[in-house]
Amino acid sequence: MAKLTEEQRRQRAAKRAQRAALDAEAEDQRRRERDDLWKREGTRLTWAEYVAGEPCRSCGSPMKDGLGSWPPLMKMSEQEKREYEEADRRFRERHADCRGGRWTIEGSRLTHCCFCCPPPPLSPKQVESIARIFASVSRQERKKDLDTWDLTLRCGHVVPYIQHRDNAYVSAHVVDCQDCGERRGVVSSERVGPAYRDDGTIREHASADRERLAQEVAAAEAKLARQQKNAAATQRRITELQERLSNES
Repeated sequence: MAKLTEEQRRQRAAKRAQRAALDAEAEDQRRRERDDLWKREGTRLTWAEYVAGEPCRSCGSPMKDGLGSWPPLMKMSEQEKREYEEADRRFRERHADCRGGRWTIEGSRLTHCCFCCPPPPLSPKQVESIARIFASVSRQERKKDLDTWDLTLRCGHVVPYIQHRDNAYVSAHVVDCQDCGERRGVVSSERVGPAYRDDGTIREHASADRERLAQEVAAAEAKLARQQKNAAATQRRITELQERLSNES
């Protein structure tokens, strides 16, 4: 088999990225439709309903069974292994097409599907803890730790994406495209730099900056063309005058 050229490898990689972006859009749409369904049907439990022992409104199973967590596999008895394997088999059968993970609650052996079953609600203590974390750092201080990334989407448009500087890559696979007005899959990403200036104002998006520079270049080129045209006309006039002067002498 002939060795691929660098250009062929680049083209194949670009096609793979496009296919992955298209698949991400389909999965994003699937999950958005599920979230809309949960919202319409009130599938998520409130904290009060969860504490009261309401079952999962998706699968109908209790949120927790109180049997305690499964012990490590190496420490399971033969009976526990059989029960674990049977529970795993039933879960795989019920959720074969969900393409999601699983979640369970500490102290329970019941397993719920990450796609079908909404997770348990946050407790008031958890909500308070999260609010305290955000309140401990001012918004201006948080801005200092944010970077802008340029995301190239499946449609070809480039959009800004802001996230914390500690992230080494963009985990989002689908984002809103301002130009298309649609959700589009991410083909590639590039870190631009700090999202905000020292005065707290947002930096101009790199693609917008490039567009502005391109417009300035086009205007400068048009001006240069006019100047060159005028210069050529002036040079022709000088040549004509020199010829007349030479003839008269």
